[in-house]
Amino acid sequence: MTTHTVTLTGLRAVYGTGTRQVTALDGVTTSFASGTFTAVMGPSGSGKSTLLHCAAGLDSPTEGTVTIDGTRLDDLGEDELTRLRRDRVGFVFQAFNLVSTLTAAQNVELPLRLAGRRPPAADVAAALDAVGLADRAGHRPSELSGGEQQRVAVARALITRPVVVFADEPTGALDSAASRQVLRLLRGLVDDHGQTVVMVTHDPAAAAYADRVLLLADGRVVDELTDGITAAVAARIAERETVAESSC
Repeated sequence: MTTHTVTLTGLRAVYGTGTRQVTALDGVTTSFASGTFTAVMGPSGSGKSTLLHCAAGLDSPTEGTVTIDGTRLDDLGEDELTRLRRDRVGFVFQAFNLVSTLTAAQNVELPLRLAGRRPPAADVAAALDAVGLADRAGHRPSELSGGEQQRVAVARALITRPVVVFADEPTGALDSAASRQVLRLLRGLVDDHGQTVVMVTHDPAAAAYADRVLLLADGRVVDELTDGITAAVAARIAERETVAESSC
């Protein structure tokens, strides 16, 4: 029987009031099966990042529920939610979000340090080795390329062995070669370790690494693709852009 690491039910996110009210998510219900890679795509303003942030417990929806690894987030107090995010959720940002004064190894171990735990040096070394940076452990972010910094961010997201990794445009600031390295790492989390990956991206080539693609528009899931992803995504996006332009 398929188990789901993350389930979203009736998710709505509304910001502002009156004439300035914006509905970022409008009744999204979907789930992410254990050991799968899902790409979330859609035009600017479709709700992609809001969905990711609500699913990861970084933001709270206006309505609806988020369940991670069997735990409903709205049942948790702030301290419990912080612990869940720290222990069971990994997050990879487009901007890397590394601490500039810390080495690669120190950045990787930071989540555990913040949790009051001192990770074994062997675990930190293994995380860096897994992303191909065993020889860069002592380098600070300014001494690393963009692709290397993002791989450190992936290693940092893995050090707690989370059940799900959320990635928000993880290749948006990288060249094509570095992008492929990062995407192969994310794919490996699913294939080699059975983890769940949910990634927001605008790039059909990046989406091709996923098992399925959710297409969002106006805060709703409007399509889902599982086969021939690269060509299908490119065609669907072009189709929706054409429709949007013709309606202007």
